[in-house]
Amino acid sequence: MKKRETKQDQIFLICNTLFMIVLCVIIIYPVLYVIGRSFMLDAERAANPLSIIPRNPSLQAYRYIFMRGSYVTNAYMITILKTVVGTACNLVFTILTAYVLSQRKYPLKKALTMMVVFTMWFDGGIVPNYMLIRSLGLINNFWVYILPGLISAWNMLILRNFFMAIPSALIESATIDGANEAQILWKIVIPTSGAAIATIGLFYAVTHWNSWFDAVMYITDRKLWSMQVFLREIIRSAQVVDMVEPEAASRAQIPQAEMVQMATIVITALPIICVYPFVQKYFVKGVMIGSVKG
Repeated sequence: MKKRETKQDQIFLICNTLFMIVLCVIIIYPVLYVIGRSFMLDAERAANPLSIIPRNPSLQAYRYIFMRGSYVTNAYMITILKTVVGTACNLVFTILTAYVLSQRKYPLKKALTMMVVFTMWFDGGIVPNYMLIRSLGLINNFWVYILPGLISAWNMLILRNFFMAIPSALIESATIDGANEAQILWKIVIPTSGAAIATIGLFYAVTHWNSWFDAVMYITDRKLWSMQVFLREIIRSAQVVDMVEPEAASRAQIPQAEMVQMATIVITALPIICVYPFVQKYFVKGVMIGSVKG
């Protein structure tokens, strides 16, 4: 029998619905604002400072960005490649390390775990890191995007704790059946940890996609620039044009710096936003891990 809703329940439902609508508007408005402003000319922006729908849409900012031709395409390919390859390498080495450190009988478990945690507290600094990268021959090398951050200590510890929560009886039964460590990892641990691995993979992918400091520090060859560094240079050039030659920029139909900034945000954020819905269900499961005991 369906429970009859009381007046208090109806009031709560209405208030909760209104609250969620307001919250959605607060979240969605900045996104639509950035997208709309990337198509909006200066005169219209000045006349309608809060408007998100351009009356006369313009593609000036996108033309200004993509008129670099092969450089834009190459930068996109470098960014996609480092995200895909980097995430794959990160997951492989993070899973292997987490699995080893999750074994209760492993004698060096505590010592190695403390060494990993130590790297979260202390860092060598920019200059020692640069000297290390140079000594390894990774300056102007694609692998500088991958190798220095091959394992995130925080992500590895999260995955290690999840592996430790897998029932030991499951592992013992596989051992009795004759499975070795590689078979246990591949056929038992990884399949039962899909949500956690997908969540960690999403963290790694977003980090690779948004990273730019490594390219600024270690890459001088424009052919190896990621999209974020290339767009950073475009924004800087647009700001210089705004300050130094505003009239010449207007005659040449060069967009204002703010318009270029909004367009670069759209270009850099759109791909990762498109990927997120496909891994959202795993992400939700992953973040809920350990929140409920039962």
